[in-house]
Amino acid sequence: MDEHGKPGQGIGARVPRKEDSRHMHGRGQFVSDYVFPGQMEVAFLRSPLAHGRIRGIRKPAGFESRVFVREDLVEARDIVTPSTLPTYKLSGMPPLAHGKVRFVGEPVAMCIAKTRAEAEDIAEQIELDIEQLPVLVDAHAARLEKNIRVHEDWDDNLFLTLSVDNGFDALSRKATVIVKREVELSRHAMVPMEGRAVLAYWDERADQLVMYYSTQTPHLVRTGIAQFLNLDEAQVRIIAPDVGGGFGFKGFVHPEELAVAWLALKFHKPFRWTEDRREHLTYGANTRQHHYLLTAYADDKGRLLALDAEITIDGGAYSHWPFTVGLEPGQATGNLPGPYDFQGYRCKTYCVATNKPGFIPYRGVARCGVCFAMELLMDSIARAVGRDPYEVRLENLVRPEQMPYDNVVKKHYDSGDYPAALRLAKEKFDADKWRARQKKGEADGRRIGIGFVSYCEQSAHGTSVFTSWGLPMVPGYDQSAVKLTPDGGLEVRVGVHSHGQGMETTFAQLGNEILGIDIQKIRIVHGDTGNSPYSTGTYASRSIVMSGGATIDACQELIPRVIHIGAHLLGCKDEEARFDKTLGVVGPSGKSVELKEICSVWYLRPDRAPLDVDRRGLEVSVSYKPDRDTGAFTYASHAVAVAVDIGTGHVEILDYVIAEDCGTMVNPLIVEGQTIGGVAQGIGTALFEEIQFDANGQPDASTLADYLLPGASEIPNMRIFHTETPSPYTRFGMKGMGEGGAIAPPAVIFNAVNDALKDLGVEVSKTPLTPHRLMEAILKAKAPKANPQNA
Repeated sequence: MDEHGKPGQGIGARVPRKEDSRHMHGRGQFVSDYVFPGQMEVAFLRSPLAHGRIRGIRKPAGFESRVFVREDLVEARDIVTPSTLPTYKLSGMPPLAHGKVRFVGEPVAMCIAKTRAEAEDIAEQIELDIEQLPVLVDAHAARLEKNIRVHEDWDDNLFLTLSVDNGFDALSRKATVIVKREVELSRHAMVPMEGRAVLAYWDERADQLVMYYSTQTPHLVRTGIAQFLNLDEAQVRIIAPDVGGGFGFKGFVHPEELAVAWLALKFHKPFRWTEDRREHLTYGANTRQHHYLLTAYADDKGRLLALDAEITIDGGAYSHWPFTVGLEPGQATGNLPGPYDFQGYRCKTYCVATNKPGFIPYRGVARCGVCFAMELLMDSIARAVGRDPYEVRLENLVRPEQMPYDNVVKKHYDSGDYPAALRLAKEKFDADKWRARQKKGEADGRRIGIGFVSYCEQSAHGTSVFTSWGLPMVPGYDQSAVKLTPDGGLEVRVGVHSHGQGMETTFAQLGNEILGIDIQKIRIVHGDTGNSPYSTGTYASRSIVMSGGATIDACQELIPRVIHIGAHLLGCKDEEARFDKTLGVVGPSGKSVELKEICSVWYLRPDRAPLDVDRRGLEVSVSYKPDRDTGAFTYASHAVAVAVDIGTGHVEILDYVIAEDCGTMVNPLIVEGQTIGGVAQGIGTALFEEIQFDANGQPDASTLADYLLPGASEIPNMRIFHTETPSPYTRFGMKGMGEGGAIAPPAVIFNAVNDALKDLGVEVSKTPLTPHRLMEAILKAKAPKANPQNA
């Protein structure tokens, strides 16, 4: 309720998403919904081999003008992603393969026709001659390989190597307990509901390349497309309509999108390509694959003193523009310490080139991997010292009185009470109840296990952080342009773009919070570089802090202009009047003039306006980033109970509790929706999703019959509890939270399974935990141990 007793719509209100109506009624507009006169469809011929030298590509007779190879795309440059990180190597990614193919699914030729089916038929007639080369599938073997190279101009197969050593030697020597573990996440795909899609044409009137593009970073990909086609940015317009999920995958310029843009530039006709599921599961098998060798040095109570880590990330064949393959190892190295207070850290991280699709950061960027590694290690430390993992975790967390806290790698944690989140999770989870059930045993013989996890998520990090990652672009200020309309409505233009976050609702709530305008009268304009201010886009849980902060400032800047006109209409001085979100401008006598009338005076009755009215009018453009842009750290603790069938390897999630803090919540309903969706993806990582590659680099999953996703019956009813610790650095104390839900599930589920099976000596540490993989671990633990005397 607001100050006048009316239902609130501003910050903190559980307002239903405005955009849901059109999506639930089938009125969404995606790239696939657009059709232009004379439009042609595009299909790609893709490499059937993981590594080979192209000896010849023969176009089918009669279709020479419908088939294009790299030599035809003269105006298009290779996608090269530079970085200033030490040891980083360049890997030019051609729009169509040239000279060599480096992974199964790499586009080799492009075909056009009136329908996608016809274009695919043409692609099947192309004769492709590839000399097979030895394949590098395993990242560890590729790192040590002396002769075979993914990129022949490199002297090894390393994209880069990162090292950090802060106080390790001195603190590790004080340890009385040493715990070693090996932890691994398997490769999988991101699987947005809508695959990648692009429709490009040449606008003769505007003299522009116009692209309807399923992207989360419209302004950024505009820069990339212009750069790789040698165009001025003014000649490129990106329009992102509704986007059916992105998760990081749609924040890059991919070869297919550049190739389709080239077609429109070359022939001045509309061309469209939409990624099908098979294409996505081959080209998009590009994330999460981390390997950790960990050694923890602790005291007798399990207090962590120092951590030694070797991280190997399978970077695939290419570094993608603009975020580079270096982002993942940088994030893994920097985020492994998590929410814990220890001062000795040594880590070496290898990012290795292999014959797989190039690595792309996925929701939670490296933090799912580091959380998995660190949280499994915490439970292992607890077992080593004979204590409850909850108690060991609680004692190691950064305490609220230490905030703001600079950790062992100088990450600046802005605010929070990490132990309180863990205590809340335990309380709501009722761990004692589950321990009693575990002790009693299940009638069906299944074993009960419980797990806890704590993590923190760096959100809304800005210039100072991204500069250190060596990217070819560095985000700075986000902008927002707001305009009051003649009837008292509000238009908000921002450069970020929603791909499921509910921005049309939350940004309207920010406008309502400042100006009191009903959110149904607030229109959010985004996704079009032709009519939105600049932003690098939606990623890194940054939009509500950065573009939201700009929107708040812009709305606040309107208020003095509104008061000036209102005071004139009331016949009083500006300083005698005040702005009221419900009443408009209120004078000293209590009389008021509505915002709608003030807007009408400016636009339609300027004769009633004061002579010294602010000539900038009722529209404002403002840029914003926090004065300290090292990030606003969201955090959470998850607790889970599972039942494990040791006869089949099946794992059932019985209860799932989340205690999270993302600062001041703009819309708790959307926060919970984002969390639930993230946890569902995390459960996929934990139990289902994996693409393996055989010795020839062939993926074992290219359809949803082979690539398993969790369904409704596998997703538990989550219970979510909130605390709100505002950030001291952001407007209203807001923090980003779009990725957090996906970070913790693998770790908390594995901890619970290991807890259930600890009496059997089973400890699992590789995702996904399929029944087959779990049964292997159980049978291995049950197998009789070899007697050294008989060996």
